[in-house]
Amino acid sequence: MAGALSEVLGEVLVAADGEEVAVSALAARGVSLVGLYFGCSLGGPCAQLGASLAAFYGRFRGEAAAAGGQRLEIVFVSAEQEQQQWQEAVRAMPWLALPFADKHRKLKLWNKYRVSNIPSLIFIDASTGKVVCRNGLLVIRDDPEGLEFPWGPKPFSEVVAGPLLRNNGQTLDSNALEGSHVGVYFSAHWCPPCRSLTRVLVESYRKIKEAGQKFEILFVSADRSEDSFKQYFSEMPWVAVPYADEARRSRLNRLYGIQGIPTLIVLDSKGDVITRQGRVEVLNDIECREFPWHPKPVLELTDSNAVQLNEGPCLVLFVDSEDDGESEAAKQLIQPIAEKIIAKYKAKEEEAPLLFFVAGEDDMTDSLRDYTNLPEAAPLLTILDMSARAKYVMDVEEITPEIVEAFVSDFLADKLKPEPI
Repeated sequence: MAGALSEVLGEVLVAADGEEVAVSALAARGVSLVGLYFGCSLGGPCAQLGASLAAFYGRFRGEAAAAGGQRLEIVFVSAEQEQQQWQEAVRAMPWLALPFADKHRKLKLWNKYRVSNIPSLIFIDASTGKVVCRNGLLVIRDDPEGLEFPWGPKPFSEVVAGPLLRNNGQTLDSNALEGSHVGVYFSAHWCPPCRSLTRVLVESYRKIKEAGQKFEILFVSADRSEDSFKQYFSEMPWVAVPYADEARRSRLNRLYGIQGIPTLIVLDSKGDVITRQGRVEVLNDIECREFPWHPKPVLELTDSNAVQLNEGPCLVLFVDSEDDGESEAAKQLIQPIAEKIIAKYKAKEEEAPLLFFVAGEDDMTDSLRDYTNLPEAAPLLTILDMSARAKYVMDVEEITPEIVEAFVSDFLADKLKPEPI
């Protein structure tokens, strides 16, 4: 256990009293699950979570004292920029914290687990370091007594089991989804981007069905009232989890670690995830020619997928032509390297630490260069880490596969020196 956890957390954590605690000591305590708590000491949602998480954690500590073992530990991964604020926050917490000085590891954790907002709570298996549950906030709300510990993922068919609705009031059983590709659509009427996507998705759904494909969409509402749900659902030709079934809606949010809407998760006929980027795929493929949208190792940067630049480090190869042939050649150059990285991390059941893009010449690319203060040179090989506000740049006359592979390897080995964005 210590090896896997040390790879994630380092060798030492800090307790509320300032004492160092060896990560290897967690095994002796019987810890089988670690919750990574990404947050800060400021008020609002973090303060609310802190109170409920303390009560939740206290129940496990009480159980540990009675049973002589501790199943759960929490580790605070702070967003604080000032050490004084960090110290005050840690003193008020009954759990452990990542050392303030370990800023590089903190950024790596934010990128590794694709944390896009705070507070976030992600549970990982202490023996393997693998993610068990991405949305621990819902665990605390739905299972405050910890009766479902350790909250591991369940098959989609099990989580979705129960009656589903059509907008005409008819019901059908969830087993009607079996054998079909399914788009699990997390959305709400109050969200303008959701309404915009729904209009496009209705047309995509129609085209896919008319092409004879077995495809269904399951609407999982985040509306604030049943009236809003009914109004929004009336625009949709697919099925939905009943609004009143809050427990099932919450379990689906937990299953896929939903952190924002709209989100479209596309599943294969067995219920396994094909892509979490259904929103981007639908907007990029209006004619649905590439359905069911298996992920591509290398993407051409567009207005609709540029949002993915905020999800973690991204390799972006800028080319000097609007010509499709130039972009295609660049994609072919870096694709074998991208495939190798993706396969390596897939074998470890982890997400790849890099996304790969080719960027041509357009207004969006110009804006990206301006925002990140990149030179106008092309070809230009970069890695952009928006969350860390850091960039890594290789400006050479010719980009070869060997240069790209060495650049990626050095980045993953922390051998490159970042420049600020």
